[in-house]
Amino acid sequence: MDLQALIFDVDGTLADTEEAHRQSFNRAFEAHGLDWHWTRPRYAELLGVSGGRERIRLHLDSLALDANRKAALAARIDDIHRTKVEAYRALVESGGVPLRIGTRRLIEEALAEGLKLAVATTGTAAGVEALLERALGKETVRGFAAIAAGDVVGRRKPAPDVYHYVLQRLDVAPGACVAFEDSANGVRAAHAAGIFVVATPSFWTLDQDFSEADLFLPSLGDPQQPLPVAIAAHRTGGMPFVNVALLRRLLAARGGGNPDASARLKADAFR
Repeated sequence: MDLQALIFDVDGTLADTEEAHRQSFNRAFEAHGLDWHWTRPRYAELLGVSGGRERIRLHLDSLALDANRKAALAARIDDIHRTKVEAYRALVESGGVPLRIGTRRLIEEALAEGLKLAVATTGTAAGVEALLERALGKETVRGFAAIAAGDVVGRRKPAPDVYHYVLQRLDVAPGACVAFEDSANGVRAAHAAGIFVVATPSFWTLDQDFSEADLFLPSLGDPQQPLPVAIAAHRTGGMPFVNVALLRRLLAARGGGNPDASARLKADAFR
């Protein structure tokens, strides 16, 4: 089936956002008078669940507090999360969240070739739109046919709901799309929706299991920052970066399962 659409996760995939999110959570905790502080290792653990509110709740559940105190804090999760979203938006607007290698180039190429673009993320709509507009510009963002944030569906990744929603909005078949994810939950969601999925893990997700990904790379690459030669030789037929022509070729050749079933074991090569 011919390639018709590209669907991007945002946090960690389009942009290296997780450190900004971690800092924003900590600022929110301080603003609400909480002595919580998420270190980088702790935040990496919490990324095992999708969604900011869900991470706060997971952290709260891990604390040795009496039931009444936990219930009182649980009632404040929405307020804490709103403060966190505001802090994150301020970081984004200050230009502190860079795009990952190759994302701008691939998006611009896809638009030029008439492909549909979409976002499928567990993040909040306000945070996603602020990041996209700051990093890509309003004109490019207007080229996205659908931006689906985490609150448009009942279940978050690894459930495929957000991908089903995007496919409906795009009016394309799963087999005509490529999804881009940086986490195991995201890969599972796209895979469950029947979509060819490219995994580009970040520092935060490198230790996760990416064996369900169809293509596993350290980044999308660029002419100025190409993929490592050995990885390109093994996974992209020697192509030093991901472009639309490569995606069309990979999608056309899809079949018979995951072309790199040992993806999880090869993550150490990216360190």
